[in-house]
Amino acid sequence: MKKYFLSIISCLCVIGAADATVVYSAEQRGATEARAESTETFASEHRFYVGGAYNLSFWNDGADENVSVSGGDTSSFEVMAGVRLWDTFRLEANYARLSADWDAFSLTGDAIMVNAIVDARIDSLYRIFRKQTLVPYIGFGAGVSFNSADGAIIENETSPVMAGMFGIALEMGERFALDLGYRYMYMFTPKFDVINDFAPTAHQLRLGARFNF
Repeated sequence: MKKYFLSIISCLCVIGAADATVVYSAEQRGATEARAESTETFASEHRFYVGGAYNLSFWNDGADENVSVSGGDTSSFEVMAGVRLWDTFRLEANYARLSADWDAFSLTGDAIMVNAIVDARIDSLYRIFRKQTLVPYIGFGAGVSFNSADGAIIENETSPVMAGMFGIALEMGERFALDLGYRYMYMFTPKFDVINDFAPTAHQLRLGARFNF
């Protein structure tokens, strides 16, 4: 009789252990899948965005053996459209209407750029910090500007442009964000007739807004 009860108890223990193993495995798989889903939560829910920005630009001085020019401060605007590949990385295309001014001449440009931007999100722990409000960012951009000048003749009406940027985004919910940042813009020389080897550069303070959808 004792052997009979011992056999039954042994079978129940084996079955219970097997069930516990199955439940544990299921829980582990569920936890792994949840972590994978939470890693890119924001990017999967809000893949694209559009926006605009106001730029206050401080243009560089320049000089050659014959003339020197002093840069002025100008205002300009731009529009943007972007795709968020991951919570921490996005690609952005923008169009900026450049307005550059020196005491001897001025330049107007239509610049089209592509920017690669890294957002300092919590990434894999983003589910815990879902209400993260301040998101620092840093990025790099390159493109081309179609130029015209007033008070000078330019040889290259099309010039490559490059930019480096950083700032911080204030996310007001999941749909809307304000950007406050800095951008350094460099334009390969358009070859002005009044000054040799002069490449326009600017320190830009930027205030922008983005809408996620």
